[in-house]
Amino acid sequence: MLVTGTAMMDVMSEPARTALRAMVVDDEPDLADLVASYLKRDGFDVTVVGDGAEAVETARAVDPDVLVLDLGLPGLDGVEVCRRVREFSDAYVVMLTARSDEVDTLIGLSVGADDYMTKPFSPRELSARIQARIRRPRAGLGGPATRTVPREVRVFGDLTIDVAAREVSVADEVVHLTRTEFDVLAVLSADPGVVVTRSALIDAVWRTGWNGADHLVDVHIGHLRRKLGDDASDPRFVITVRGVGYRMGDGA
Repeated sequence: MLVTGTAMMDVMSEPARTALRAMVVDDEPDLADLVASYLKRDGFDVTVVGDGAEAVETARAVDPDVLVLDLGLPGLDGVEVCRRVREFSDAYVVMLTARSDEVDTLIGLSVGADDYMTKPFSPRELSARIQARIRRPRAGLGGPATRTVPREVRVFGDLTIDVAAREVSVADEVVHLTRTEFDVLAVLSADPGVVVTRSALIDAVWRTGWNGADHLVDVHIGHLRRKLGDDASDPRFVITVRGVGYRMGDGA
């Protein structure tokens, strides 16, 4: 198609859209704009929202890859926003909280947050965490998205894990996992029978150098078991090795 004149200028001046989208949800405009500026610098197309209810609807429309979410929002709080967004999105969720006690943190993680930071925080560190999580290859894939990946399917009883497709099913029923939940399962299932320590899981799924609570792993393991229908008192898929970590069961 031939484009001339003003149309050509419009095409040339129109910025290319990034493949990665981020939402910043915080009712402190200065902080939200600061975080957004760092994400834009890193190549994200950023949407800023200051209200909980609006955040849920905007997330449906924007379909973000990353959601930076304040816990203390007007209207719907961050926990409820995360809970609702998790019904339709597997975005990487970083929860921001002004309260440092662990209860608030675990409440946030229990509805599907992947990470958290306590205010005041360094936007540079937040940016680094997001870059480490989003830019790295998915667990078990072994390379960037453009690389040809051999199809690998792992079977444990009636649990099937299609690594390349990032699909999980139990008894032929699809199980919808968040990105982090799938990555935890991918790491555990990569070498069945071998115990993976909490610190090794954190290094593999989150990032090397994580200095947060090990409870992060336990919370996601709890969600994973619940979605797989795995009874913690008599597990078939994810086995706890007390004082050490976790390993895959054979599904029997």
